[in-house]
Amino acid sequence: MISETHLRLGIPSKGRLSDLATELLTQAGLRFRRQNRGLFARVSGLSIDLIYLRTDDIPTLCAEGAIDMGITGSDLVEEAGADVDERMKFGVGRCRLAFCVPDDAPIKSAAELDGKRIATSFPHVTRKYLSKRDAAAHLVSLAGSVEAMIQLGVADAIVDLVETGSTLAANRLRILEEIGNYETVLIQNHHKRHGEIADRLVERLKGVVIARDYSLMEYNIPRAKMHLAEKVTPGFNSPTVNSLEDSDWCGIQVMVKRKDVVDTMDQLKAIGATAIFEMTLNNCRL
Repeated sequence: MISETHLRLGIPSKGRLSDLATELLTQAGLRFRRQNRGLFARVSGLSIDLIYLRTDDIPTLCAEGAIDMGITGSDLVEEAGADVDERMKFGVGRCRLAFCVPDDAPIKSAAELDGKRIATSFPHVTRKYLSKRDAAAHLVSLAGSVEAMIQLGVADAIVDLVETGSTLAANRLRILEEIGNYETVLIQNHHKRHGEIADRLVERLKGVVIARDYSLMEYNIPRAKMHLAEKVTPGFNSPTVNSLEDSDWCGIQVMVKRKDVVDTMDQLKAIGATAIFEMTLNNCRL
């Protein structure tokens, strides 16, 4: 059972976003166990109750105060028109919402869809976007996949989430116009109940997100070349410099963007660095 004295955190009950939320929370040090796919789980050592919900219900339930915080997609927050605070972005689950039409369609802009039929799971966002372009369409609201609706004769265009575009290509569709970019977010009700616990949770999750983007790099460099090394690896704020037994050398520890690690190693080697190592970060506080 849930408690009034605990912060209520809504997370998706199933699917890829459920797995992602569970992984993020576990890395952030939250210990919990969901039994028999139950609706609730209590976090050990923290006054937090997890509530397992439909992903698209989380924005509305957070806005209404049924839950205090929730992990969901920013696309679903916008579609629900939920009046909530976005506490942080996770940098994962990125996607685009776009108007898509057949490859051979002569339509060149969303404004030309005035009077057309559009199949989508995002009727609110679609209608709002079209209204700003003085266009109105007959919206066919569907809860599931919409890619086949044009071939079935249900719609002239679709509005759907696009990741790689491979599904569009398979259905001979092209992107006409993008509505926006979205990703997984942590939201909070405006009343901010249990504010201290909420802030603590945010800090923990931020540590996980930052750690996913960075690696810890360690290397040795002649002191005479320190100025060159600092240009290559300035660090998050600044590098950590340690003295070595040989006073002409020093050891450096520094955070480096994970995507830049290999190029950074090459640059360090070129200026005389040795013993260059990359170490994975699981969590941090900055």
